[in-house]
Amino acid sequence: MAPALDAAQARIAEAAARAGRRADEVALVAVSKTFPAEAIRAAAACGQRDFGENYVQEARAKQEELAGLGLVWHFIGPIQSNKTRDIAAHFDWVHGIEREKIARRLSEQRPPGLPPLNVCIQVNVSGEASKSGAAPGEVAALAGVVCNLPGLKLRGLMAIPEAGGDPRPRFRLLCELRDALNAGGLALDTLSMGMSQDLESAILEGATIVRVGTAIFGSRPKPRP
Repeated sequence: MAPALDAAQARIAEAAARAGRRADEVALVAVSKTFPAEAIRAAAACGQRDFGENYVQEARAKQEELAGLGLVWHFIGPIQSNKTRDIAAHFDWVHGIEREKIARRLSEQRPPGLPPLNVCIQVNVSGEASKSGAAPGEVAALAGVVCNLPGLKLRGLMAIPEAGGDPRPRFRLLCELRDALNAGGLALDTLSMGMSQDLESAILEGATIVRVGTAIFGSRPKPRP
């Protein structure tokens, strides 16, 4: 586990240097969905603290098993209405808000003893009908709603470009959307973009969080039914 984590961090540092940025400006989220709790424990023993999941029931079992390790949990992927209560109560970050209804449910269901849930709006930067995310033209209105919800803290934007081709124009679009929102009065500090295959391109275009799974954990097993 340590060599894979070290290699991922080295890629981040090299890309940050190429972009004239510091390596510590880019956080690594280890995407552990479908991997067992033992794999997360091994990564945590090497110093990794941020982990990404997108199956709520699977994530809850891991969270209970790994309680006490001080891990930071990120929910990544589409959110069903019947899952918002568990996500609001047991995660620190959500990377996939694309609808006002889901944002309002997460805000209302965030337990009062917890700090606001850190959230990113997912943007469909490639216009794919099969991909989740708000259209670029809808982001400003959705951000205006989300940033005023008391149980949430809008941190920034997230995207997954289409496979194949050069992802940098898609990442650049996300950065430009973030900058436009900030020029309009918001204070967003997060661009969640870049995965195992394209994290360098994402960092060159301003990523502050990269979400890496296979480069750390290896080939992904099939999810449990």
